[in-house]
Amino acid sequence: MKKKESNKLQLPNVTLCAMTSVNVRATVKAMEYSMRGICFGDALIITHKRPLFLPKGIRYRHIDKLETIDDFNYKTVYDLGDYIETDYAMLVHYDGYVVHPERWRDEFLDYDYIGSPWPLPKEGDDTTYRDIHGNLCRVGNSVGIRSKRLMDYPKKANIPWTPEKGWYNEDGFLCCRIRHLLEAEGMRIAPLEVARYFGHESMLPETEGIVPFAFHKWQGTNAAYPDFRRKHPVTDALRRLHGRIVNGRR
Repeated sequence: MKKKESNKLQLPNVTLCAMTSVNVRATVKAMEYSMRGICFGDALIITHKRPLFLPKGIRYRHIDKLETIDDFNYKTVYDLGDYIETDYAMLVHYDGYVVHPERWRDEFLDYDYIGSPWPLPKEGDDTTYRDIHGNLCRVGNSVGIRSKRLMDYPKKANIPWTPEKGWYNEDGFLCCRIRHLLEAEGMRIAPLEVARYFGHESMLPETEGIVPFAFHKWQGTNAAYPDFRRKHPVTDALRRLHGRIVNGRR
């Protein structure tokens, strides 16, 4: 049984996990960073070979090597749930993870899927995600929390693997392509009003001035967060942040 650390946020029903065959060391570092202020119920690195540098508190689970991003997307939709024993999973990557545990809100677990908001479409843009009814989908992103029942659903229901806008992106598939099926089962995807406090990827008017719980991709205000592929990621991040402040960009 895990020993509780009273000064940390307790999320016993959430598994911190990552599924990857690339940048594995940086991914493990991102997981460690995500765990600084949080006690998760479990922590898993799902990859094709046990990392020699695996720290205490993170468990290795095997998966066949993910050769392409399409492999990752497919496995995330149909197999991720097989590894999860808690009610929820927080999926992170080397370039997206928890950065501000103090920004946690209990309402994040009111939903079966929550991730960073997506931008509004530009004029003439036909790539923006919509559901089968044509409704704009504003929340998705692979870095986020999803419920066990949502993770298990596509395989259990034998949902066919079909593209969304010609792309096999797992977040677009779940949050848009089969959204109507999930909602018919009583599952809910977080609205923009909540998701904007959870995570940031694109820099949006709706997220301006908000410090997020998690992030994905180093752009805009996210550029200040550590890149664990670097030799000194925290120092580099502080230098980038200092440069933005000096140049009046913050």
